[in-house]
Amino acid sequence: LQGPRYVSPVPGGGFVVSEECGDVKVFMSSHKLLCSLSSKYGHQFGNPAGVCVDTDGSILVADEQRRTVHLFPERGAPICLVSTGLRRPTGMACSSSGHLFVADTVENCVKVFK
Repeated sequence: LQGPRYVSPVPGGGFVVSEECGDVKVFMSSHKLLCSLSSKYGHQFGNPAGVCVDTDGSILVADEQRRTVHLFPERGAPICLVSTGLRRPTGMACSSSGHLFVADTVENCVKVFK
């Protein structure tokens, strides 16, 4: 890993890790690298920060530099969920009821999205 920042468990016992100014990597429960999101999806990150996994197993990534949140489904293309209203998204969490919580460090708050 190159500057690991945020980590989140994934279903099946694996985990996902964001790397500072780099990539987001997914590991299996055996700790073997499963994939890199930039390679798998052809997506270029600015500065990936917070990561979480929703109830469908899709990976969500906050990009501090681009001020966005993208969803990476197991199949299909990435989807930009949040493209405005964030100044510096960092930590994130997904709830089982479909809410997305994003810590915005510039505005000193947690923003909630449905």
